[in-house]
Amino acid sequence: MNNAAHTTTPCRGVLLINLGTPEAPTPKAIRSYLKEFLSDTRVVDIEPALWWPILNLIILNTRPKKLAAKYQAIWTAEGGPLVAIGKRQAAGIASRLTAQLGTSVPVALAMRYGTPAIESALAELDAAGVRRIVVLPLFPQYSATTTAAALDAVFAALSRRRWLPEIHTINSYHDDAGYIDALATSVETHWSQHGRAQHLLLSFHGIPQRYFDLGDPYYCHCHKTARLLATRLALPDDAWSMGFQSRFGREEWLKPYTDVELAALAARGIRAVDVIAPGFAADCLETLEEIAVEYRDDFLQLGGTLRYVPALNDTPSHLDALSSVLVRVLGAPLNAAEFDQTLIARSATQTD
Repeated sequence: MNNAAHTTTPCRGVLLINLGTPEAPTPKAIRSYLKEFLSDTRVVDIEPALWWPILNLIILNTRPKKLAAKYQAIWTAEGGPLVAIGKRQAAGIASRLTAQLGTSVPVALAMRYGTPAIESALAELDAAGVRRIVVLPLFPQYSATTTAAALDAVFAALSRRRWLPEIHTINSYHDDAGYIDALATSVETHWSQHGRAQHLLLSFHGIPQRYFDLGDPYYCHCHKTARLLATRLALPDDAWSMGFQSRFGREEWLKPYTDVELAALAARGIRAVDVIAPGFAADCLETLEEIAVEYRDDFLQLGGTLRYVPALNDTPSHLDALSSVLVRVLGAPLNAAEFDQTLIARSATQTD
C-alpha cells in the first residue's frame, strides 16, 4: 500500500470535458471515434439490436471516408482544434483560478470520446493530490446527449477506485451573466472588425425532438441563451433568430433547422447574415466546416453573404466567465484537517 496520498495535503482541482475528436484526420481514426461516439446510448437511444447493423454495416463503412477531407481542412499543426483550443482553455483557467484563490488549482482536460481520456485526466488530478474535483462539461446548455454522457464516463471511471475524491458537477451555465457577456463581446468585436450584418442567426447543435419530449431541457436552455444574448445586444425581434444544425438520420429533430432558417431569411430579402454558435465552447468540425463553409456556400447560392462569428474558444472574456463559474463552486481551500487524522497516523506507520 502506498501512503503518499494519505499524508500529502489535499487540494482542489478542475476537470474540463468536451465532446471529442478523432486522433487524426484519417478514415481509420474517424471510424474509431465514430464507433465510440455513436455506440453511446445517451447519444443514440435506439434499441441496440436495431442500431448495431446500421452503425457497423452502413455508417462506419461510409461516413469516415466522407468526413476525412472535412477534418483535414480544419486540422492544425497542434492537431484537432477541439483539443488544441481545450489545452489553451485549461491553462488559461488554471492561471486565473490560482490568481483568484491564492493557491494552485490543477486543471485537467478530457474528451468524452477519444483522447485525452477521462480516465487519464482523473489520474493526472490524482497525481497532483486533488481530493475535491469540480467537473465542468463544456456544454453551456444541458443535454443528456452531452453533459450527462460526460458525467456518466466520470462516474464509471471513479467506480473502479477505492478512495473516491469529493465530486462537484456543473450541469449548465446557459444563463450565466459572464457567459452571456462573453458572447455579446464576441459579436460586438466581430461587428467592429467587419461591420454589422442585417441579421444575427444563433445556431445550436440539434438533438432529436423525441429527446426533448422525454424531458431533456436542452431546447429550453438554448432559447433562454438566445433571448438573453439578444437582449444584451439590444436586438429587435426581426434582427435575430435561431436554428438547430447537424441533424442526422430520418428522425425529426429540434426546429427550426438552421439550413431551413437561412433559406427563409433569403426569401425575406436578407442578404447579409452573421452566424454565431453559442453552444460550442470551442471551434470544431460543426462550426469551422458545417457553418463557415457549407452554410456559407449554401447562402451564397441563395444570393447572400454569410459570415461566421468564431466560438468563444480561449478568449479572455470566455476564460474569465468559466473561471467565475468555477470559483463559485470550488469553495474554500482544502486542508489535511478535513481528513481522518487517525487514518493518516495509522497509514504513516505502514510500509509500502
